[in-house]
Amino acid sequence: MTDLPPNPGELLREVARLYVRAQRAAAECSGTSNTQCHILTELGRSGAMPLSELGARLLLEKSWISRAVESLVREGFVNKQPNPADARSWLVTLTASGEQRVAALNATLNGHANALLADLGKHEQQEIARGLQRLHRALCDAQQSDHAAANITR
Repeated sequence: MTDLPPNPGELLREVARLYVRAQRAAAECSGTSNTQCHILTELGRSGAMPLSELGARLLLEKSWISRAVESLVREGFVNKQPNPADARSWLVTLTASGEQRVAALNATLNGHANALLADLGKHEQQEIARGLQRLHRALCDAQQSDHAAANITR
């Protein structure tokens, strides 16, 4: 095992990098590409949204998100229809099959995460959960601040 980085920021980046890599492998074992996994789980988490917003949330350029969504439409996991709020855009929604795929993906990814924590004692698991909750709150707060700042400069 390699030495852990002494800096908490480095350690967080390294943990995130390794975890994302492991989750990608777990998702691919479920027959879902990385991009499809991101699209499906984002729609499962946030609900229907315009194609452009989906691309912005996932940091994917317009042509890339369009191709990925079209493949999911062909596979029957999402619907793409004209956006009733803006005729110039498309609204993307999960189909019933898409909702089932999201549930299966979530179960696979949650199972993978739980397996990683299984060797830890109950107390360590609780410490990690508390730390992750604090980190989640900090990330959400930072994201809200970034959105507020972006709206002020517009």
